[in-house]
Amino acid sequence: MRVITVSFLMLAACSGGTERVDRMANETYGDPGAEAVPENRMEEGIARAVTIGEDGPRLPACGARGVVRARSVELRAAPFQQARVLAQLGEGQVVTVCTRSLDQRWLGVVVPPAASDATAGNATAPALECDVSDPVDRRRAYDGPCASGWVFSARVQLVG
Repeated sequence: MRVITVSFLMLAACSGGTERVDRMANETYGDPGAEAVPENRMEEGIARAVTIGEDGPRLPACGARGVVRARSVELRAAPFQQARVLAQLGEGQVVTVCTRSLDQRWLGVVVPPAASDATAGNATAPALECDVSDPVDRRRAYDGPCASGWVFSARVQLVG
């Protein structure tokens, strides 16, 4: 009888545990109203915002510039090959580098508007146009006026 009671208590204590784990997996950064994360995390609908302010509140929100060194580079919604393609970047396109993936294979970048093609080669122009040259008080997702996303790091040459 004692074994049955202990087993019953263990089952009762675990009930609802998977629901709690599922609910926690679907919450992001304290936002319980966030959309549910699909079972296949490599699904094309997944997006990961580019983080700015990683160098602290005394340095620019994004600290490096880069130039695309491939004929065509895909700007993706998240740092993996299966992520949705947001845009195509051409060779010579200047980008502002804000963050990197943990494995260093992807760069989180901010891309200046197409109207600034005259500034290609001027590595300081994109930061000024995209509101990432000034410091920010804390790390946060980029929500400025320019396009942002992830590019494969081997196709971008850092220039400063």
